[in-house]
Amino acid sequence: MENKTYTAQVIYKGGLRTQAEHLSSETKIITDAPVDNHGKGEAFSPTDLVATALASCMLTIMGIVANRLEINIDGTTANITKIMESNPRRIAEVKVHITLPNSNYSNKERKLLEKAALTCPVAESLSEKLVQTVNFEYL
Repeated sequence: MENKTYTAQVIYKGGLRTQAEHLSSETKIITDAPVDNHGKGEAFSPTDLVATALASCMLTIMGIVANRLEINIDGTTANITKIMESNPRRIAEVKVHITLPNSNYSNKERKLLEKAALTCPVAESLSEKLVQTVNFEYL
């Protein structure tokens, strides 16, 4: 594709499958419709990607804050549960459970990390109708 001003290109491959390519890195992602919506469920669904993007964004912004604070959050995980609604079909809730592998952060550091997650660009971009339930666990 010649126009590099685009971020990505998505191609419908048939059978309710798409292939998305991030144009600057040429990284590709396959999506399938979920089994409960006429698909094969053999890959992330588009709504799975939305929920996953939320968690990825949260961890990325937390990483930026951690770098600024000179603390290490390597190994932090986010487990995601996506809850769909049927009428209209949409994501009703995304539950994100973030586990940090260290409990030695100060209260100030914890508050800054948690605020970073809760105010990441994806969280701020999603509809107010979508419930974002986020829990933090420090091991």
